[in-house]
Amino acid sequence: MYRSLDSAMIVATLEKLERRVAERFPNAGLAKVCAELTQIARENDTRAQMLVRPNYVLRILSAAVMLAGLALIGYVSAQIEVKRDAESIFSTLQGIDAGLNIILVAGATVIFLATLESRWKRQQALGDLDELRSIIHVIDMHQLTKDPATSVADATPASPIRTLAPHELVRYLDYCSEMLSMAAKVAAVYAQSTKDPLVVAASSDLQQITANLSAKIWQKITIAQSVVMAQTSAMADIASIAAGTTRDRGV
Repeated sequence: MYRSLDSAMIVATLEKLERRVAERFPNAGLAKVCAELTQIARENDTRAQMLVRPNYVLRILSAAVMLAGLALIGYVSAQIEVKRDAESIFSTLQGIDAGLNIILVAGATVIFLATLESRWKRQQALGDLDELRSIIHVIDMHQLTKDPATSVADATPASPIRTLAPHELVRYLDYCSEMLSMAAKVAAVYAQSTKDPLVVAASSDLQQITANLSAKIWQKITIAQSVVMAQTSAMADIASIAAGTTRDRGV
């Protein structure tokens, strides 16, 4: 049970993360983004299972078309009369040429029908991964202006409004990083549900994107944590000075 990703557990983890974000930042849009990501994970759970299950309707229709084509070729072949006189040699050659063309077209049709299911599933999976790619960039947009380094800079009229304290900013950025990580896990479910190289490559690409974005976020978290530590140290120094002053007055 620990050798593959469990879609149900991914959805449960996202639901818990959604509640955590809503409880700490009830008025932030990040909670709504997390709810949307949770819904996508639920839908993709069903879609990924469809990639594993064979499409019997499509297979039956493809087999019926191929059998009908083979029967037609057999019927046409049975109607051909081979004559040995010189007058019909050209017509015989024309018949052979036409027969080869029919075989080539029939072979191409068989290949098309045989790969129809895999191509249909590939198109579905790539569409789902594109949807997941979009919400990954939406998550990145929510942390874009959450830069702790700008807290010491002078604001301009066009500067974004920053209402989060440094310790709140750490939690906000941490939630963004967790959401990116969970989005990567949703993408990885597709990679383990199919052997299609294009789907696996698209899933790996999304995982690389989330890793790069998460690394950028953790740089911000490191700066924000240093600000929190500096503030804590300053408050401790002030408290120590105040306590010393109190003792001196007592003496």
